[in-house]
This record gives sequence, structure tokens and C-alpha cells, in this order.
Amino acid sequence: MSALRTADVIVVGLGAMGSATCFQLAARGVSVIGVDRHEPPHAYGSTHGDTRITRLAIGEGTEYVPLVRRSHDLWREIEEQAGVQLLTRSGGLVLAHAASPFLEQTRASARRYGIAHENLSSAELVERFPMFLVDEQTEAYYEPEAGYVRPEAAVRAQLELARHHGAQLRLGEHVEEWSASADGVIVRTDRETYAAQQLVLCAGAWIPQLFPEGSDIFAIHRQLLYWFPIREGYRQFRDMPTFIWDFGGEKHGFVHLLGFYGFPAVDGPRGGVKVATESYEHTTTPDGRQHPATRREIDDMYRRYVAPHVPWLAGEPLRTSSCLYTSTRGSRFVIDRHPEHDEVLIVSPCSGHGFKHSTAIGEAVAQWVTGGASDIDLSAFGLAQARR
Repeated sequence: MSALRTADVIVVGLGAMGSATCFQLAARGVSVIGVDRHEPPHAYGSTHGDTRITRLAIGEGTEYVPLVRRSHDLWREIEEQAGVQLLTRSGGLVLAHAASPFLEQTRASARRYGIAHENLSSAELVERFPMFLVDEQTEAYYEPEAGYVRPEAAVRAQLELARHHGAQLRLGEHVEEWSASADGVIVRTDRETYAAQQLVLCAGAWIPQLFPEGSDIFAIHRQLLYWFPIREGYRQFRDMPTFIWDFGGEKHGFVHLLGFYGFPAVDGPRGGVKVATESYEHTTTPDGRQHPATRREIDDMYRRYVAPHVPWLAGEPLRTSSCLYTSTRGSRFVIDRHPEHDEVLIVSPCSGHGFKHSTAIGEAVAQWVTGGASDIDLSAFGLAQARR
């Protein structure tokens, strides 16, 4: 019988949050074992799709701004260490009618934190961004430091840096169970058993299986990404900012926009433009497979969102991809100790807007694990708040 593998900390799930936590722990000289049922980066959870929007003024709440600001600093540090480009500051737009709560909160965050921005009228939108078809009531917030991050490259870079600092990465292993006591934690996978002083659960859409006590908190939703071909205006699409177009209101208790979002043309004139919306009508469970858009979903996306608002895009997508949101009722993050085991941290800061914050969350969790507190206050992201 082989000897029990041990470490100071075990991190389960190596997507956005887990890869960042592993890297930050290992860089501090902490002995860490990282476990993932797949081989990240992969396309079966939440951290994929080529691009993720990042913005400093957060429409979901001002409490998120310190995280994303720190993440921007950390992206640059990781780029330098790994020799890859991760963050592109293309600028970012939020389009909406003046009464939009999301637009109002975005502007409030910018004012509170002194984030550089412009407020654009409908006429200014038409002049500067002619690919958008806007009505006279639509206005916008423009943030020059916003942009996008490459999720697959970010996960890959942080896992490579974690390995460089001594982390043991156990990929393709399914965690079957874990237990905790005053002596530490035990994690049993389908291949081996590991022991550590602390456990960090960053399992994304798999978190309900590892934390069934939180089954009343988390809901998993399938989301769809589309790459529509460019009919005209490639140069304008290439040079445009990321955008979030909010049609106003809340949906099923979720704070996210009722609308759609998109990116510049990052893959040349034949690569199309990536756009997506959000849907919360049905829940799902992760099954290790891709579930791309159906014919009905493609037609609905183009008819409702693309054709009336971005008419320079053609109707048949080059490709589609599915993505999983692990959401709470108020679209809040969960970063907290397990209610019964202080040795276990639940790190599920997803709800569809977590990636832009992930490097700072990894750093904060590493600080919490090693020193009992983090530089950035995480108290707003407790289990109790997520249950409200």
C-alpha cells in the first residue's frame, strides 16, 4: 500500500478560482495539492470561451471593486512571470436606458472609486460605435480601462506557475469524498487519498456535490456563447470595446442584466464576434460534456438580440459553446468557512461574474489560509449573505 500523500492545503477544482488559489499558496511556500476531475483548462465548467469581460466599475455592487482592481494588477504580474498576454484593455461599454439599475450602479461605483469614464448620449454612441443600432433613449457608460481576459490562458499560466513553485497537481481525478476533524482533512479520489491541514473547495458547478449543506444556496444554469460572422465593418468590430447591453430590470431574483454582451473581433475577419446572453429558466448539472446551442436557440438569439441591435453581423454562427453558471439567489459570491468545519473553505465566487475577480480572490484566500485574514475584506461574501 502506497504512503498517504500529504500537504499543508488541498485545493479541489482548478478553474479560475482554484488555479489562482493554488498559485498564490505555492508562491508563498505552502505545500499544496490541487485536484481536478478534468485537465484544466477545459470546456466543461465555467472557465472557457476564449474571452471574459473585465471592468473596474462593477454594476453588481461597489463591494466588488477592490477585488477587480487588485486582479488587474495581478494579471500584469502573472503576464510578466509566465510570458503570456492575458489582459487586453479594449475599453468597455454599458448600454441601457437611463432608468437601468445596472447602469446606475456602474456609474455609482465609478464615482465612488474615482474610475475614469465617460457618459455617452445616444447621438454620441451612434457616432463612435456605428455597429450598434440604438434608440434615442439608449445611453452608455464608457470605461477606457475595461476590456477582456483570456480565461484558458490564465488558468494554464497559473497552474504552470503553481507547479514551478512546487504544487502537486492531480488532474483527471474525481473527488469521491472528504472528511474533516481537529487533526485536519482527508480527501479521497478515485485514485488516491490525500491528507492536509486545510481544504479549499473551488469546484464551481460541482460544489453542490461536495457541499450538500449548501444545496439551498446554489443553482447551476447552462449558458450559451455564440460567434456570429461579420457581414460588414470588420475594422470597427476589431477596434470596438467590450459591451454589456442591459434592457433593464431583474430576472427571477438574479441581479444580472436582462440583455446581452459581446467582445471585439479578436480572431481576425473570419473569426466572427462573440456575443452571449443569460438564461435562468432551467437548472442543470455538470456532466463533463459540451451542450452547444440548438437550432431554436440560435434563431432566438439572432432574432431577439443580434439582428435588432448589431445588424452588421450575419445570422448563422460560426460556432456555439455552452458554459455553466453557479449562481446564488442574489448573484452573490460565497467565500466562507464551512459552517461545521473551520478547516474547510467554500470558495464559489461565481454567479456569472466571478472570473474578472479571480486572481485577487486567489490571493485573498491564500492570505486567509496562511494568516487568518486577507488584505481585502471578504466579509460581504459569507454564507449568510448568500442565503438572504
